[in-house]
Amino acid sequence: MNYDLFQTINNWSGHYKWLDETMIFFSDKALLLYAIGLALLWIASSSAGKRIALFAGITGGVGLLLNFLISLVYFEPRPFISHSVNLLIPHAADASFPSDHTTGAFCIALAIFLRNQKIGTPFLLLAIATGFSRIFVGHHYPGDVLASVIVGLVTSLIILRIQHKLEPIFKGTLYLYEKGTARFGGSQTRKS
Repeated sequence: MNYDLFQTINNWSGHYKWLDETMIFFSDKALLLYAIGLALLWIASSSAGKRIALFAGITGGVGLLLNFLISLVYFEPRPFISHSVNLLIPHAADASFPSDHTTGAFCIALAIFLRNQKIGTPFLLLAIATGFSRIFVGHHYPGDVLASVIVGLVTSLIILRIQHKLEPIFKGTLYLYEKGTARFGGSQTRKS
């Protein structure tokens, strides 16, 4: 069933150039978009927005660590190793299960969504597009993506539950940021 669904989605590739390019973009650039989104959320927000951005980044890091640990105990070859697929982007023949791109995307998106649905909704839509694109371009099976969604959800809920214990990390990061921006802003003022 996993392979059948993979074939159904992957067989859509190669028919429409615009669709292929869209899926390649989401597959290749989504994590960069997340990094930019988190940076903008940090820079343009109050303390509450900065807290969301920092905890989303922490959640993403923890989720990717969990993926690494999973890959140490379970190795599934990528679809293009085991089958003939429409491979739109070259990729290393490393573990397919779970998808790092999708885990990172869902960890960040869900971490934001659980704290602020308005800000989190676009991130969540991007995460869905990322997961789908990873199947479309031939890098992952649907089961890899589903496992990544589960890792993202569990990680996000755990970090949300223990965020009060991580508050010193936030306060220290915010202090260093404000001290650095004050120093930078002060040096700019002196030069004027």
